[in-house]
Amino acid sequence: MAYIILVASLVFGYLIGSINTTVIVGKFFGIDIRKKGSGNAGATNTLRTLGTKAAVIVLLGDALKTIISISIVKIIANRIFKDEQYFILYSQYLAGLGTVLGHNFPVYFGFRGGKGIVTSISLIFMLDWKIGLIIFVVGLSLMIITRYVSLGSIVGAILYPVLVILFNFNNKEEYVTYYIALSIIVGGLAVYRHRANFVRLIKGTESKVGSKK
Repeated sequence: MAYIILVASLVFGYLIGSINTTVIVGKFFGIDIRKKGSGNAGATNTLRTLGTKAAVIVLLGDALKTIISISIVKIIANRIFKDEQYFILYSQYLAGLGTVLGHNFPVYFGFRGGKGIVTSISLIFMLDWKIGLIIFVVGLSLMIITRYVSLGSIVGAILYPVLVILFNFNNKEEYVTYYIALSIIVGGLAVYRHRANFVRLIKGTESKVGSKK
């Protein structure tokens, strides 16, 4: 029964995450955002293509997906598992991971989604706000200083598992191993999704915020 709930948490998160806010907002403007600008179904491309208001809606929508999926699963898991705290945590891990996967590879939109940065940082905040705050400040600072959104995203993604390990270095609880594994998967996926950006950063051809694509 426990493992059925864990799998269901992952699937539920994936289905919620697959509701790609960028694609939906783009449809209201009569376009497929994946065919404009950088082609990425995310907030940055929305900002460049449709403007600030549309980008804010996308940011809020992407964050809410993670908050809703993890919160609902947590409520259900608390009722089912009761005192089994580890399974309650694992359910949240899988719901959050599923949301990120759904955002990146949405089943409703031909598996062509975004890069999962907003959903990922929302997941990080939901699980540990201290780690989330550090990554947010570091990532945002890099974006402001360099005007490269991708650079802040990549550094934040790499920083995530590092901070999880540092924050739990002396913690021998069973859940820590799975928490570290989650951080590696989420961080690694974000870096992988930014592989083209990484190449452009090295070549000096990456677009900056405020520049024309």
